Amino acid sequence: VQLQASGGGLVQAGGSLRLSCEASVVTFRLYAMGWFRQAPGKERECVAGIGGSGGNTYYADSVKGRFTISRDNAKNTVYLQKNSLKLEDTAVYYCAGRYGVGARAYRAADEYLDWGQGTLVTVSS
Repeated sequence: VQLQASGGGLVQAGGSLRLSCEASVVTFRLYAMGWFRQAPGKERECVAGIGGSGGNTYYADSVKGRFTISRDNAKNTVYLQKNSLKLEDTAVYYCAGRYGVGARAYRAADEYLDWGQGTLVTVSS
């Protein structure tokens, strides 16, 4: 399985950015995905997760109301729309995936089996 993340870059505080992650899996509709981030000196944290069907989602409290995770099963792609970006959103963002149970959204790093390369998001003042 390969996960290819893209969309990182430099953005001003208050701005928006959309990350994408394409998964090379056969049955994407059964494949749960999530977005994690890791800032310098901090642990990796899950910011959002989505079940295979897209019906169940998870958001970290720090991004609720600002980030939206979605998926396009026809394109084997998951997205993370990030609005109202803050300086503290600066981090390397990783997508992760696994074949899931039903429509469950996963939030723990050790629940995911497959990881993409990171994409750096830098929020400037």
